[in-house]
Amino acid sequence: MNTFKKILQIIFHTLIFLGLGAILLTTIIRVSILLLAQPKTVSASTVESKPVALVLGAGLNRDGTAGLVLRDRVKTASDLYFDGKVKKLLMSGDNSTEFYDEPGAMKEYAISLGVPEGDIVLDFAGRRTYDSCFRAKAIFGLEDLIIVTQAYHLPRALYLCNAFEIEAQGVPADDANYRRSSYTFWWVREILASLKAVWDVTIAHPEVILGPPAPIFP
Repeated sequence: MNTFKKILQIIFHTLIFLGLGAILLTTIIRVSILLLAQPKTVSASTVESKPVALVLGAGLNRDGTAGLVLRDRVKTASDLYFDGKVKKLLMSGDNSTEFYDEPGAMKEYAISLGVPEGDIVLDFAGRRTYDSCFRAKAIFGLEDLIIVTQAYHLPRALYLCNAFEIEAQGVPADDANYRRSSYTFWWVREILASLKAVWDVTIAHPEVILGPPAPIFP
């Protein structure tokens, strides 16, 4: 019986040690990504001019139009275009089925804001932030860009673009009054998403949908 108790104690202490180690590792990774992103996150008025703004996809409304979060991203990127900060907008999102088309919805909204159709480039295979950043260089030939997404998402997006040797600055698109519960959830979710991003970059190297190069600036 004493032997059984000792085994349980060893297992219990081991689980605690592993749990604390996992928490510590996750914290270190998340804080590192936040610190890396801090000097690269700037306002729309102070961001350096770059060739392209990479606009990352987000959810759609039931009718297929851009949702609130996505509209904020497109609006911020469009303002950068009108201010002469970028020449083109790269709309990267999920189009895994004919019934779900993030890039198309982003394009429609940008055009409604006055952005010329000829200055909008669509990436239909940006199913994840990892894919969008990878394809920005591998397919569209970009090595220098502005990332537009919400503040909670920017650190991970900047980390991924930097991992693929893209010089990027991030402009947060936080124009709407999101529900506090939603915004808190997004920040918490980013902790695990950051861990996954590091895993993907350093170990997993997940497969990305590719194709022939289509440089935005031949």
